[in-house]
Amino acid sequence: MSQLSPQYQEIARSSLLLRSLPAELTEELLGQAAFRTAERGETLFLQSETAQTIHVVLDGWIKLYRIASNGNEAVVNVFTRGSSFGEAVALRNMEYPVSAEAVTDCALLQIPSAGFVSMMKQNPEMAVSIVASTFQHLHALVSQIEQIKAQTGAQRVAEFLLDLCSAPSGSCVVTLPYDKVLIAGRLGMKPESLSRAFARLRNSGVRIARNHALIEDVERLRDYAEEDSAAPWNRAL
Repeated sequence: MSQLSPQYQEIARSSLLLRSLPAELTEELLGQAAFRTAERGETLFLQSETAQTIHVVLDGWIKLYRIASNGNEAVVNVFTRGSSFGEAVALRNMEYPVSAEAVTDCALLQIPSAGFVSMMKQNPEMAVSIVASTFQHLHALVSQIEQIKAQTGAQRVAEFLLDLCSAPSGSCVVTLPYDKVLIAGRLGMKPESLSRAFARLRNSGVRIARNHALIEDVERLRDYAEEDSAAPWNRAL
């Protein structure tokens, strides 16, 4: 805990995993946790390793991925500040179904699963925090599937930019958190498809400059992301 700056302590306490816990339980967990940094490209764990740690991202971006039988990398999810991952498998001492890698320089909190389980047996209310974080992961995966099934590539990119946008309306400048190849993988697209999607979004007021996206009107972009992609077909019937 002493290794954590006040800012990191606040991020940890407000994370989905810990924010619903009583303050005394949160402080006890933080007392057991270890602080870790990871450089860009560094592996945190590999698929099939035994999970013994719950991770909370304090800064930076982490990707979870699997290597398919054909050797291609499939990005399962990407996490940033305040997100946690590895809870379900760590608490059951199971193998990781994915690998994890830092895609930027990162700071993380690592909570030993054995200590968490021991505390949970004495404080059953801690199970609520695990259910909440697990549900959030499930909801994110369902949303990804829905986007792939129901949205065009450009709409998926628009949704991605809106998730990063801090302003509910007006103009906004978004910093793209990692390289475009990873963004494409995260959205279930090929890099060339991502480039075409960025080009299509110019008509919705989006301009890409290096690692920044300039959004002229957030509400206009949201309308585009939520537009029914089947509407032109329905009108033609």
